[in-house]
Amino acid sequence: MKHFKFHSDFGSFLQCGLFILSVILISGISISYGQNRLKKDSVATQADISPSGSAAPSSNTYSKSPKKLPIYCVDTPEKKISLSFDAAWGNEDTRKIMDILDKYKVHVTFFMTGGWVESYPDDVKMIAKRGHDLGNHSQNHKQMSQLSAEECKEELMSVHNKVKELTGKEMTLFRPPYGDYNDTLVTTAKECGYNAIQWDVDSLDWKDYGVDSIIKTVCEHKHLGNGSIILCHNGAKYTADALETLITTLRDKGYEFVPISELIYPDSDEIDTEGRQHPIVK
Repeated sequence: MKHFKFHSDFGSFLQCGLFILSVILISGISISYGQNRLKKDSVATQADISPSGSAAPSSNTYSKSPKKLPIYCVDTPEKKISLSFDAAWGNEDTRKIMDILDKYKVHVTFFMTGGWVESYPDDVKMIAKRGHDLGNHSQNHKQMSQLSAEECKEELMSVHNKVKELTGKEMTLFRPPYGDYNDTLVTTAKECGYNAIQWDVDSLDWKDYGVDSIIKTVCEHKHLGNGSIILCHNGAKYTADALETLITTLRDKGYEFVPISELIYPDSDEIDTEGRQHPIVK
């Protein structure tokens, strides 16, 4: 009886051992397969990423936005970005900013309110003379999504005419105050000859966190990539002091600065659901 029990126990033990061994072998095969699959998926993912780290341009695969959107950034295979300054108050640092831009041969876009244009006409002329984009930031810096189409047109054309009188230039770029917009505003801007422009990289310079904060916020921004539009303010406390390092750091990353007028596709309404403008596919 004891002899029989030994064989019975040994047989059960053997069966259990074989079962465990089978589980281990199957698990090993599954893990190996999973690792190889993950490796292949990782390689495929990396192939879809541009050198800048942002998603590679894919003009034929995007989903066009059903809503009227401003341009937040641009679909481009080139490492081009645009630096922009909103000018709505103060001009204490404007000349310093301009001199730094001259030093590094960088051209940018200034979005100016009518009040700023009226207060600093010589600065407006200087910006134009030095080859920078002149952009419209509305006459009175109102929340324009709350205005009628006619009121929006008045806000746009009032500052437009002031700048044209000062410089002889027709502005074509418009940034909504506070980044606030609706379909009426975007459509009205287009009817007035303007592309509405937002941004995908906010320097947060207006929060006055300091020079290092501006540089880190922009240069390590998760959306920074080919076709990015960077938001700064000429009247923010630390912007001028951060500008030189900001330019050199971004250049070290391989980026080329161009004004927004040279970054966007002026005649394209192809904007995807993330606000990225694409060229018209013919």
